[in-house]
Amino acid sequence: MSYKETLLDPIKIGTRECKNRFFVQAMECTDADADGNPTDLTYQRYENLYKGGWGLIDLEAISITQESRSRLNQLMIMEKNVPALTNFMKKMKEVNKDPLIVFQLTHSGELSNPKFSRRVTVMPSYSYGGDLLSEEEVDKIIDDFVLAAKIAHDVGADGIDMKLCHGYLGSQILRPFNSRKWKYGGSWENRRRFAFDLYERISKEVNDKNFLIGSKISAWEGFPGGFGTEGPDSPIMDLTEPLDLIKGLEERGAQYIVQSAGSPSITVTLTQAEKNYPYIAYLHPYWQKEFKKVLKPETVLIGSNYSVWGKGNKNLQMIDPQDNTMFKAGAKNIERGIVDMIGLGRQSFADPLLPKKLADGNEKDIHFCTLCDNCLELLIRQERIGCCTYNKYYTDVLVNVRKEKGKLTQNHT
Repeated sequence: MSYKETLLDPIKIGTRECKNRFFVQAMECTDADADGNPTDLTYQRYENLYKGGWGLIDLEAISITQESRSRLNQLMIMEKNVPALTNFMKKMKEVNKDPLIVFQLTHSGELSNPKFSRRVTVMPSYSYGGDLLSEEEVDKIIDDFVLAAKIAHDVGADGIDMKLCHGYLGSQILRPFNSRKWKYGGSWENRRRFAFDLYERISKEVNDKNFLIGSKISAWEGFPGGFGTEGPDSPIMDLTEPLDLIKGLEERGAQYIVQSAGSPSITVTLTQAEKNYPYIAYLHPYWQKEFKKVLKPETVLIGSNYSVWGKGNKNLQMIDPQDNTMFKAGAKNIERGIVDMIGLGRQSFADPLLPKKLADGNEKDIHFCTLCDNCLELLIRQERIGCCTYNKYYTDVLVNVRKEKGKLTQNHT
């Protein structure tokens, strides 16, 4: 098969048909209103993705709580948001009925911004910390996640992505660093309980075999005590717990897993390889291969860090860029059985119409991500987020914020 045929080949996720192998990563864009509802900017972004004909879309890091969140203008999913989310889903399905969409449910935990929300933690860390959560508070958070999943189902989403990655509360609980002796800490059996209990309750209370359940997982966070390390004070990679986690999630109803790595607040380059260090992306197929080994054939694995290849990354040595494009790299890994779909984050900003252009024979018209990471700068600065290279609106946002706030002095979210 050609790479075009491979990438446009349909795939079944649970009982649902996904029209192609393109997945839109959950990309926080901080453009909700004061109540956490979609605004015109939110509608515009997702309408473009629906027009683009992506197989599966992940609605960005939608917070289950107003109390602890990382972004001031973050989308939220509570009872008060039901009418707005219902209207949002109705409009998206009118644009294009084919793409599937899952809502990425999140709680920011120690990454909550204390300027406008409560920073909480399961185990105080050197970099963050916060108010120590009690077992009763975590049980209440689980209730809120279950309610959010039911809301997602009722407003018309096709499923949820229970966020267990990138340094947010789910991954904070899973880490070996969470060595506190309590219901959700210490032993691996205790730390995984949070995720397993959540899956069991969501599956039971939503009770719809057509509703997709999955999670994005950081295979290795890359710092001492991070998830995927051998212990609470070691950065050494050990995939024993990540592999056990995804097998356990699968047993409890997961139909798909999104592979990722790193924590953007600590090890951002692991999460999204930078322009000057693109070879970090070579690690991701290894994690994809290891994940794939332990999952059932029918469980869909989605891989990350494919935007890096673009139309041929000249910063990557020892290979002809013409043979190392995003499409060829992704299709090759699908054909080899390493992964089932490819996840694109920054690339979905650069060209939301990418799948349609490829299908229509207009590959030459695709805008490929330049890895400038100006979108990341906007995220760090709590600004509205989009592609500053191909979308003048966001170029102007970037220019204005630099005039107002000066040069960015940190390289983490």
